[in-house]
Amino acid sequence: MDRLMSFSRFLVVIFLVVTGLLLPASAKAQSCDPSCGDADECRVKMEKCQAEWNAMEKAKAPHVTALNKMEKDIAAFQSRIKSIEADLVKKAAAIAQAEKELEGVLALVSRRIAALYRRTQTYNPLLPFLTSTNVGAVLRAFTYQHVVIDEDKKMIAQTAVAIRDLEARKSAMEKERTTLGSLKEDLDRRATSVRKLVGEASAYQTKLSSAIAALSAKQQSFLAAKLSGLNLPSSLGAGPLFCTDDRKLDPGFSPGFAFFTFGIPHRVGLNQYGAKGRADDNKTHEDILKAYFSNISFENRSNVDIDVQGYRKMPLETYLLGIYEMPESWPIEALKSQAIAARSYVLSYTDNGAKSICTTQSCQVYKEPHKSGAWKKAVEETAGKVMVSGGQVVTAWYSSTDGGYTFQNNDVWGGSQRSWTRRLRDTTGDISSFSDLLSRGYDRESPCFYAAQGFRSQYGKSAWLKSEEVADIVNVIALARKDSGTKEHLYQPDKPNPAGTDTWDRDKVKAELKSRGGTPFNSVSNVSASGVDWGVGRTTGVTVTGDAGPVTFEGSEFKDFFNLRAPANIQIVGPLFTIERK
Repeated sequence: MDRLMSFSRFLVVIFLVVTGLLLPASAKAQSCDPSCGDADECRVKMEKCQAEWNAMEKAKAPHVTALNKMEKDIAAFQSRIKSIEADLVKKAAAIAQAEKELEGVLALVSRRIAALYRRTQTYNPLLPFLTSTNVGAVLRAFTYQHVVIDEDKKMIAQTAVAIRDLEARKSAMEKERTTLGSLKEDLDRRATSVRKLVGEASAYQTKLSSAIAALSAKQQSFLAAKLSGLNLPSSLGAGPLFCTDDRKLDPGFSPGFAFFTFGIPHRVGLNQYGAKGRADDNKTHEDILKAYFSNISFENRSNVDIDVQGYRKMPLETYLLGIYEMPESWPIEALKSQAIAARSYVLSYTDNGAKSICTTQSCQVYKEPHKSGAWKKAVEETAGKVMVSGGQVVTAWYSSTDGGYTFQNNDVWGGSQRSWTRRLRDTTGDISSFSDLLSRGYDRESPCFYAAQGFRSQYGKSAWLKSEEVADIVNVIALARKDSGTKEHLYQPDKPNPAGTDTWDRDKVKAELKSRGGTPFNSVSNVSASGVDWGVGRTTGVTVTGDAGPVTFEGSEFKDFFNLRAPANIQIVGPLFTIERK
């Protein structure tokens, strides 16, 4: 019993300690505003929301631990109570049986005592000795009578003791059951309180996660709007790919740093240059499509009419002859994969012909006159053939160059994941370095497979940045970390400030960073991609070395701030990038 009471006091202490760690989310958590006016504000708010989520998770952890302990103790109490109750039933049955047996013994002893009494009242005890010729027999009879009486007395005493012991044990068990029941009820109440706290915290974390997702989507939309200034084609149908290898360009200064991205938007679905590479590797059109799309089968669809904006309605197979998305000089299996992708896309986009379709790369590029030759052959030999998933024709997105990796639709555009999109390492073998990727990517023939994006009219029309320009970007990140309120001043110095206030130049950024306890960079001697996830194709870390020492940034953080601060329209356009030095 002392042990149980000590445990009860322990539970009270635990409860008091735990409940002091986490107030209800409504009282402790601050609001996480999912609205933002620009990419930088989105990042700052995401960081605050994530910090709040992390703080809630840290505060919730001891509650979860305590709750798990309570749930185990409640189960143990319940099990012990059931065991005691079962034992009490057995003890009650044993007591009843002992009492019944005692009643029998008492009745027998009573009869024996009565008979003995009657004999002693009627006869002289000495008479047997006087009349009998066998004194030994008389003594044995006399002794037997007394032994029987003594044995009866002993049996009565033992039975009485057994009953008393059973009653005592039953009473103790009933007390233990009562105590355990009280402890369980107390623990149930406390567990209910902790469950409520944990539930509130988890519910609030769910809201925070939704806000973070919304902020992330808005941030990406802002960055995408800025990237659109590069006029990067989403597919080959937009025309020539004006990606240049800036390694061949001399900016006229040294050291210089250029940020090279693998692939260009949007890298979801069919990789057109990758299709060519796979066809060159003797893959069939079905092999090619199954590489880029998940959970698909091939089916035939009827030749419905398609309403082509700016032209007219025409049969589906006629419309496909006007698709300008892939050079006819490419292998026929690559062309067939493009024809099936284009057919699937238009049927999905128009809801099987119920809506019209545009003729630019915003949909897929259509022109007249219609093609003949190899493209017509590819269309005719795959007539009606489409990709289907879950009974529906898939929206078969495609892009010119994925840079060795494709992504799911939600990785790029947010929203719900489409089951037919996939993350793919689009290479001929394993990848563990940039040199591996450069030599093994299926789309390595594309001029945009590995290229810097954007340029300035000066410096050889290249994307090379000076040491002090990279230092400025690093200082901007450091200042934003120190004081998120400075964000409205940290845009590109050579562009109008979107916040409508003044943009701080390099010297002002350094001064503000120093005033907040930071050590600004004046120059940078080296920049490298210090971390890469080769499984999914993402730069995870960037290390900068300069006169303020080495500093490492998370890859996406560096990319986003680079795209906000870099001069002109120079951009890092994808998740996988590295740095060239001249």
